[in-house]
Amino acid sequence: MNRMKKMLVLLLIKFSFSGIINAQIMLPKVVSGKIERIENFESKYVTQRNIDVWLPEGYSSKEKYAVLYMHDGQMLYDPTMSWNKQAWQVDSVASSLFNIDNIKKFIVVGIWNGGQTRHQDYFPQNPFKQLSKIEKDTVTAQLKKMGRVKGTFKPNSNNYLKFIVKELMPYINKKYSVYTNSENTFIAGSSMGGLISMYTICQYPKVFGGAACLSTHWVGTFSLENNPIPKSFINYLSKNLPNSINHKIYFDCGNQTLDALYPAIQNKVDSVMQAKGYDHNNWLTKYFNGDDHSENSWRKRLHIPLEFLFRK
Repeated sequence: MNRMKKMLVLLLIKFSFSGIINAQIMLPKVVSGKIERIENFESKYVTQRNIDVWLPEGYSSKEKYAVLYMHDGQMLYDPTMSWNKQAWQVDSVASSLFNIDNIKKFIVVGIWNGGQTRHQDYFPQNPFKQLSKIEKDTVTAQLKKMGRVKGTFKPNSNNYLKFIVKELMPYINKKYSVYTNSENTFIAGSSMGGLISMYTICQYPKVFGGAACLSTHWVGTFSLENNPIPKSFINYLSKNLPNSINHKIYFDCGNQTLDALYPAIQNKVDSVMQAKGYDHNNWLTKYFNGDDHSENSWRKRLHIPLEFLFRK
């Protein structure tokens, strides 16, 4: 019996490692263009992660392309390869818009999240620093309750942004035929990815000219009760929004499942945007009645921020 158990364990280990290897070499299927993967991109700021770069059909080094950096890169292209069998299908949405020829062509740099480090990587660090110790302990307790952290919660988003700006972007700028100015460099994500996209354009306004923040997770935790985070985020925005002259920002949210927590906070954010001089030319907030917190919802409305950010 012991021998049989040992053989079973060895087989399980073999198949486990095989699955890991296959997951690394298998690329997402796309309806147009192609994916190039940078496996286990090394960083001194964050854990290693894959980068899936989508190049549109007809990509040529003789042309220059804008760049869209997107968080949660493993959820962007192929629903058959994601954990919930849903995906943004950004390759399909972008290709359809290119065919209409009303937006600039761009490549997509899909940055995989760090799994267990996702919440720490995506949580805006400077607003968290402004909380009192009691408020920080409250945030930690709420995140522990939902299984997002085990010990004391410590955001790592400043390092995550350094990874993007100081390590990943130079690599992309060197390898691909892209514009490197802020007018052609954008960031996008949903939920916590929307939150870090907001934080990115505020922290690096000279690097990024626009941000798309879908279903922005303004609550930071998963409850509005006794939660100091939304107020801290709004205060941060009011002091750190980049100028409205040469930046574009897109927000949206639904009102179902987790998105039900967002509309009231988003209304307050909209007031900050107006007070800072943003108007329909450089800012857009959309509310989608009936939409839930899922890739299927974000896929359906992705064309709106893409048209807004990349319009010719």
